[in-house]
Amino acid sequence: MAEWVTVGKAEDIGEGDATAYDVNGEEIAVARADGALYAFSDVCTHRRCNLSSGGEIDGTTIECECHGSVFDLVTGEALEGPATEPIAVYPVSDDSGDLRIQA
Repeated sequence: MAEWVTVGKAEDIGEGDATAYDVNGEEIAVARADGALYAFSDVCTHRRCNLSSGGEIDGTTIECECHGSVFDLVTGEALEGPATEPIAVYPVSDDSGDLRIQA
């Protein structure tokens, strides 16, 4: 069963930024886009590059800097290749300033 894990402070995630956390041994990133928080696997399904380090956020998508794959931050769907597999997405919350991920 997934549990909520506090990983930091929600205010540390700026608009258009993403930060990665180790959550129960998984690399999970949190991004802020259009004021909302999104949690997702930090590992591109194409060549396993980290999405949070250099990935470009545009609205609710993130583009991997390695080969240009684009993922939907809401659903995890691979919108543009070369990646064809989605990334995992996770519930995330700002709980009185604490950044929490359910994983």
